[in-house]
Amino acid sequence: MSTYVYGIVRASHPSLPEDLDGIGDPPRPVRVLRQGELAAIVSDAPDQLRPKRRDLLAHQRVLAEAGEGGVVLPMRFGSASPDDDTVTTVLTERAEHLLERLRALDGAAEYNIKANHGEEAVLRLIMADHDDIRSLAEANREAGGGTQEQKIRLGEMITAAVQAREATDAELLRQTLEPRAKAVSSGPQSTGWLANLSFLVDRGSAEQFLAAVEEFRQEHPHLELRVNGPLPPYSFVDTPVSQQAEGGTAEAFKAATTQPTNR
Repeated sequence: MSTYVYGIVRASHPSLPEDLDGIGDPPRPVRVLRQGELAAIVSDAPDQLRPKRRDLLAHQRVLAEAGEGGVVLPMRFGSASPDDDTVTTVLTERAEHLLERLRALDGAAEYNIKANHGEEAVLRLIMADHDDIRSLAEANREAGGGTQEQKIRLGEMITAAVQAREATDAELLRQTLEPRAKAVSSGPQSTGWLANLSFLVDRGSAEQFLAAVEEFRQEHPHLELRVNGPLPPYSFVDTPVSQQAEGGTAEAFKAATTQPTNR
């Protein structure tokens, strides 16, 4: 049976509750594999692992419980190894790198911020800031809507202005909050979000960071912000921990502790 990996901690990390259950149906008991100065939080892996809500929550619960006792290098859901021996081998071979990441992330948490425009609010800003767009819109209105060509032209101008504003606002958000964080990671863009940023924040300064987010929100009411955190520092582990070991090979799990990734 393969080994499911939740995260990596120092070998001196406080013990987890004996009755802590992980993923699977029935849930697999969580255990700890120690090797030198490091330890991996693991359980047996189900034969077929799918991102079901029950298992996603179990994965988060294990990491949250471990995080109560200190810093954890979190693996993304689906990280598995062929067996326990492969896990301990990786801990040995990558010890220096993993210990460095544990030191870097100690006392910090991740806050993910996604931003998009309020449609009506940003259109008002564009009309106020762009004389050419405002003039064409007024001319079309006075002409009973304007010709099809004029309507298309106005739509193209507005689209270009919105896209330019998205890029400007995304950079402004990053520049404003970056000085209040230890590190910043850009996540993949998705429809509806003009920015997807993760910030590594010292837990002791989290209140000040969130206050800065709220101040930014008040100063830029045309932006809608979604804040998620504190989270395990997935975006700052420097491993593609979202990848499940393919084909049950040791090489796949080793790759999951060497290559950089973004959230």
